[in-house]
Amino acid sequence: MPILVIDDDTELCALLEELFVREQIAVSFSHDGRKGLERAQREDFDLIVLDVMLPGFDGFEVLRQLRKASTVPVIMLTARGEDVDRIVGLELGADDYLPKPFNPRELVARIRSVLRRANTPPQARGERLEVNGVVLDPASREVLCDGKRVKVTTFEFDILDMLMRAAGRVLSRDQVIENIYNREATPFDRSVDMHISHLRKKLGAGSRIKTIRGVGYQFVRSPEDEAPA
Repeated sequence: MPILVIDDDTELCALLEELFVREQIAVSFSHDGRKGLERAQREDFDLIVLDVMLPGFDGFEVLRQLRKASTVPVIMLTARGEDVDRIVGLELGADDYLPKPFNPRELVARIRSVLRRANTPPQARGERLEVNGVVLDPASREVLCDGKRVKVTTFEFDILDMLMRAAGRVLSRDQVIENIYNREATPFDRSVDMHISHLRKKLGAGSRIKTIRGVGYQFVRSPEDEAPA
């Protein structure tokens, strides 16, 4: 299945199309937010690259509508220096972001990283995990919490998988970023923090994921160890 790029910058899209053809990445383009959303809802895509500033619906509205029924990975394109846009995008369920202007090869690298994780064969993903009322099935990429199915995005699943496999141990923020995104952590990267926040809300009362200030994150083994909600 191809990826979908929703961006009204036709020159950028033409440049990306040339690069994607060379990289053997199947890609479709939409230059309008409303039409892009319709395509994303109607067709199957492995990943969506979504600009914030769009005619029709802006990128935030596209993502808001998309996340009502889909967990397809989304990489948002934001204006350089617009931290608010990045935070809002992550709050709405974006998996990653890339500030404009960017090196197109960096976008390709991030796309490949996401697709590589999503397309890992089930037998290579490890065994089913169950810790503190949370069940994680790598083969189906399903999460159950206290017996109820929890809808998570690709990156939320991978972060939860990493934390649960290390249950009881503290993983540094840098470890999580480098493992999930295959890139070095930066002091201003808020993506993992937002994904952790989403996971806490989705896993319900109490906090199975602790933030150890100045150190990192820990998935706790029992309710007695949970942080207050």
